[in-house]
Amino acid sequence: MTNWRHVRTERLWLDVATVADVPDLHEIHADPQSWEHFPAGRHADRLMSEQMVVNGDRQWATNGLGYWSVRDADGGHVVGRGGCAVPDGSPWWNLYYRFGASVHRRGYATEMAQAAIEAAHDIGPERAVLAYLLEHNEASRRTAERLGLRLVWRGHDVGNPDRDAIRLVYVDREPDTDLMDAISRHCEPPGAS
Repeated sequence: MTNWRHVRTERLWLDVATVADVPDLHEIHADPQSWEHFPAGRHADRLMSEQMVVNGDRQWATNGLGYWSVRDADGGHVVGRGGCAVPDGSPWWNLYYRFGASVHRRGYATEMAQAAIEAAHDIGPERAVLAYLLEHNEASRRTAERLGLRLVWRGHDVGNPDRDAIRLVYVDREPDTDLMDAISRHCEPPGAS
């Protein structure tokens, strides 16, 4: 098994986030452009970004994998955050990617996500890798499809302030009944059938 805490891809440096990364991570996560498709997710204050790093440490300690700070130069500024982590109580790896607007359309999300999926398959191959995204976020959808993930669920985005929002769920394998049941429980409102 590989140590996935520090990874080098063709163009990116992927490292476990540290407190020193908080200013750059907060700039990305507080930027309205980064949350164009889900404004409610935007970090309202720096404390949210600090807590994100603390939660990331817990993910790495618990599951041996989590989200990285992404740089496109050795020792440079953080330009994104992404990777695979296990959401509390979920049987899957959640694939996450968010990048600063200045580096959009460079293919960084795909490059980082390929390493993340490889890491998830190495650390916990029994868990499916899941990408959970909004239908109107075409760039995120294209990234999931470029990665070879399959659309397995589409429905209203429970809890989204935008009542018309549609959630898509992509996975890296043919889902079995247990996985589809777990996805449905996660995505559908209580009492839905």
